[in-house]
Amino acid sequence: MFTGIIQAVGAVRDVTASPSGRRLAVDLGALRDRAFGLGDSIAVNGACLTVVEFGGGKFAADVSAETLRVTTLGSLTTGSPVNLEPALTLAEPLGGHLVTGHIDGVGEVVERREEGDTAVLRFGLPESLWRYAARKGSVCIDGVSLTVNDVQDGQVLVTLVPHTLKHTIMQHYRTGTRVNIEVDLVARYVERLLGTT
Repeated sequence: MFTGIIQAVGAVRDVTASPSGRRLAVDLGALRDRAFGLGDSIAVNGACLTVVEFGGGKFAADVSAETLRVTTLGSLTTGSPVNLEPALTLAEPLGGHLVTGHIDGVGEVVERREEGDTAVLRFGLPESLWRYAARKGSVCIDGVSLTVNDVQDGQVLVTLVPHTLKHTIMQHYRTGTRVNIEVDLVARYVERLLGTT
């Protein structure tokens, strides 16, 4: 589990093909002094990956064909900046909302405008995810927990405060940028309990 509070921006160091997908080597950025073990989970742009190698300020993880299919990880190349969050521990505050690291679909930036030192972004969601978006609800975009300001025609509007802009890859977002979307965990379970799927 994760919180959607990004702890570092890293960078892809290497991408290699593997029999089941790809292996990513990722520089840990501000997390380079933190000890990780084999099997630990790290969210990369919101997708939960398992550490298979660690050392020298970087880690490697295998990305399955399924994950490549349903996320933007397949478009990462050497040098691509990525949002990083280690798995939540019981000793840490839940600063965002509960996030699983299981991506529900890929959306894209439809509009970006600056308002003072904040940025207002409108994201288009895949049609299959429209029903999970709620005004003042939560959405996780590339691993970042965000509050939905408005929902209209399959799009969500969010405001990025200066801290989020400075400390995540969202500072680079432009119209057309593709992003990983994870809908609110509670919404999925409510739907399941109501028998609407």
